[in-house]
Amino acid sequence: MLYALKASVIYTGDEILSGKVVIIDDDIIKDVVDDKDIPGNVDLADYEGCVVTPGLIDLQIAGGGGYLFSENPSAVALKAMADSILKSGTTAFLIAVPTNSFDAYRKMFEVLKNNPHPAVLGLHLEGPYINKERGGAHNTKFIRKADKKELRTLLDEAGGVIKMMTLAPELCDKEFIELLNDYGIIVAAGHSKANFEEAMAGFSRGVRTSTHLFNAMTPLHHRDPGLPGATFLSENAYASIIADGIHVDYSVVSLAKKIMKERLFLVSDAVEAYNGGAYPHVAQNDRFTLPDGTLSGSRLSMLQAVRNCVEYAGIPLDEALRMASGYPARLMGSVNYGFIKEGYKANFTVFDDHYSLKQVIVDGRFCL
Repeated sequence: MLYALKASVIYTGDEILSGKVVIIDDDIIKDVVDDKDIPGNVDLADYEGCVVTPGLIDLQIAGGGGYLFSENPSAVALKAMADSILKSGTTAFLIAVPTNSFDAYRKMFEVLKNNPHPAVLGLHLEGPYINKERGGAHNTKFIRKADKKELRTLLDEAGGVIKMMTLAPELCDKEFIELLNDYGIIVAAGHSKANFEEAMAGFSRGVRTSTHLFNAMTPLHHRDPGLPGATFLSENAYASIIADGIHVDYSVVSLAKKIMKERLFLVSDAVEAYNGGAYPHVAQNDRFTLPDGTLSGSRLSMLQAVRNCVEYAGIPLDEALRMASGYPARLMGSVNYGFIKEGYKANFTVFDDHYSLKQVIVDGRFCL
């Protein structure tokens, strides 16, 4: 199918364009041309008064559509979750899996291997090799000591569906991190008690990003900058941040952005209500908590996170959009999504001046 996508403004990830249209051939971006140069043989999808941006990418979302995936690892749950996330404006995501049993991991591996979905990039395992003292909402009975033999078995069983793993760098040695890198897995520092030196050592060993910056890690202190300070001062490390004003104050989002620039990206860390099991989440008005009140996840969408960055953290819209698309795509090593360019995947998020979602396109397919 050949068609043209038109809007008042197109954010490509590199430029802000007007008077242009995107030509799509099946699931690939064919070209970006002047609107007067639309070929006569293509259909036109015109979103006058709206913004077209590269499809939003969430590298940490645990639930949606009424399902918490780690508690409901099934084809039905996966489809319901993916459909719900697509309808929120996100076109690609990693399913976040909190520290869990190996039997639960294996069930999730099989579901993803047997039920591929164009929006599901794979799994982001938070744990099990994290620090109990910074476990946050994680069930500490599943936290394990780093063991390379055990890890290799887990990775082999996963068959490539694990794309990211969060670990405590102070508890995982160089060989452990190198093993993850050898399997092509992005290693993230998080749920960690690492001091500044331990965190910097982790980055030198192959840790590439920090998970939900400031949450479940050592605080930024003037006598020990901890993991946040190491993340700031690293030349290459990325960090995700939850821009809901609850997990991190908006002024701190702004501060982190000024320091980290294009190394800071957005995640939702959204969960779903669940009663019982290893991870009971209680829906509050603006967040999720454990039954004891511990903060356990957000009620945030990626489009809402973009809006919050613009309206409350003083980040320009084009940069906030890159934080939700181009930068996470770069971290993932993508060469065909996260930007609107010739040859890239036809993944788009379309919204109006009020951040009301108008269309979501994945692999050239209209989802709304």
